Amino acid sequence: MSALRNFSIIAHIDHGKSTLADRIIQLCGGLSEREMSEQVLDTLEIERERGITIKSQSVSLKYKAGDGKEYRINLIDTPGHVDFSYEVSRSLVACEGAVLLVDATQGVEAQSVATCLAAMEHDLEIVPALNKIDLPSADPDRVTKEIQAVLGLETGEIPCISAKYGTGVRELLDLLIRRIPAPQGDARAPLRALVIDSWFDNYHGVVSLVRIVDGCLETGASLRVMSTGQSCRALETGVFTPKRLPCPRLEAGETGYLVAGIKELDWVPVGDTITLQQATAARPLAGFRRIEPRVFAGVFSADAARYGMLREALYKLRLNDTALHFEPETSQALGQGFRCGFLGLLHFEITLQRLEREYGLEWIVTAPSVAYQAVTDAGKSIMVDNPSLLPDPSRIREIREPIMQADIIAPREYIGAIISLCIQRRGRQKSIQYLGRQVSMRFELPLGEIIWDFFDQLKSVSHGYASFDYTELRFNAADLVKLDLLVNGERIDALSVITHRNDAERRGRDLVRRLRAAIPRQMFDIAVQAAIGSRIMARETVKGLRKNVTAKCYGGDVTRKRKLLDKQKEGKKRMKRFGSVFVPQEALTSLLSTRKTSQWQLSNSR
Repeated sequence: MSALRNFSIIAHIDHGKSTLADRIIQLCGGLSEREMSEQVLDTLEIERERGITIKSQSVSLKYKAGDGKEYRINLIDTPGHVDFSYEVSRSLVACEGAVLLVDATQGVEAQSVATCLAAMEHDLEIVPALNKIDLPSADPDRVTKEIQAVLGLETGEIPCISAKYGTGVRELLDLLIRRIPAPQGDARAPLRALVIDSWFDNYHGVVSLVRIVDGCLETGASLRVMSTGQSCRALETGVFTPKRLPCPRLEAGETGYLVAGIKELDWVPVGDTITLQQATAARPLAGFRRIEPRVFAGVFSADAARYGMLREALYKLRLNDTALHFEPETSQALGQGFRCGFLGLLHFEITLQRLEREYGLEWIVTAPSVAYQAVTDAGKSIMVDNPSLLPDPSRIREIREPIMQADIIAPREYIGAIISLCIQRRGRQKSIQYLGRQVSMRFELPLGEIIWDFFDQLKSVSHGYASFDYTELRFNAADLVKLDLLVNGERIDALSVITHRNDAERRGRDLVRRLRAAIPRQMFDIAVQAAIGSRIMARETVKGLRKNVTAKCYGGDVTRKRKLLDKQKEGKKRMKRFGSVFVPQEALTSLLSTRKTSQWQLSNSR
């Protein structure tokens, strides 16, 4: 164990985490030059397409340090986006240290602060490093002062590297060997292995990534999952180099994979402890804090016959993505589906695209919303994550919305525009701190105002320089109402939204205008309305088709034409009174999957 080093690479978005991991793999000989590629640890197609890391990836390498000794380093590359912060926190549990990578041109940004604080909570040794020093705009002295002022880290020995060209990577690894402690654990104690991640393989079943805390995991051993009591046998153990490399045993302090022939998706939950069947450990490991979703949406199969395939796909995704939550839901307009919970809009969008690409499913989604607290007149508090389930207004004492603490870091010249934007979104400024040429601002903002187009607007007013991170604070009472959409007097439950009363009319006009354009014309006029309770806030009319009933009247008394027109009018009134309007799924899909902003751009390519 003295020759082991476990560390994660943490940073803000696009500060070079995956590129640094590539150079370390190349330097340690994990892959040959022919096998190397850019972002080699980003294995998902959508990761390579977008150029972001979504899933944390582990790799075990051998490295000969400057002192002449050979070490085994277990490296975990982590995501940088706030929506995947749960991946980062799980990865940090498996490490004793972390490399905090900071862009030498951009300096300390919002996620740099958030990931650093997460590493401090896990009591890790944090080693800051400056990346992209090869760029002409790099300013190492200024960024070093920012690291000391904002993060409070020691900067006496801070390596300057270029992950793109490999400059300074060897010196960084030697520094990590010296500063990061070896893992602690009892190799002679009963086996305790923490399940960090899991995924489903069509040939091997459930594959688990485990960190051996105590004892030893050998191939062929009889194992027991401590929370569920399920028994299994270790068919294969090994490490990633990043190629899958089977090995007969995993020692205490190591991180590797386990194949146990498990086909049931819920047998080995992430955060659980695996021990031996015979020599069982006395108590399990602490595991992970349960993550609560922030954004909710209904997900329905475009083909009702594929409901079972959608359910199985969601189970497999949840095995690989423990931040995903879902439960069955039935909609009058869309049929059977699932109410899904996500950490944010990017997490929401990535999940939908994985359903389409990895499982070949075509979906329809309802408009995303956040979870509200409704307090009834009896004093009972109810969590409402689906607007259509909000109780009758006469029974509600108040509605509370989630409030987030938003940390924004931007250059000084954009302070006024950013403050104006936050005030427009019902934000309250809490603090402002000047950090050289940058400013750190803290606001309290409703989550419902953040999830729509706030990030796009923030990037627009700051010319792309602002960085943004948020954490949940509390629920506050607000003047919120449920906005329903009615077609020919009938409510469409899938289109209901909860919004602030001051914004209800604007949103209602926008929704009815878009729905009117999506509904095909009938033989009679169709009223498309947005309503709060019985009060109509906006209305559009889909004009009915009209047959020329007077075409054969080539002359004579005008009363003949009037009689035919009156008869047609009565027929249309009767059709409108007894006829029902069928809203096609294409109309719902076009409304629910269309946004005015690029942040929430969902495309279901059918």
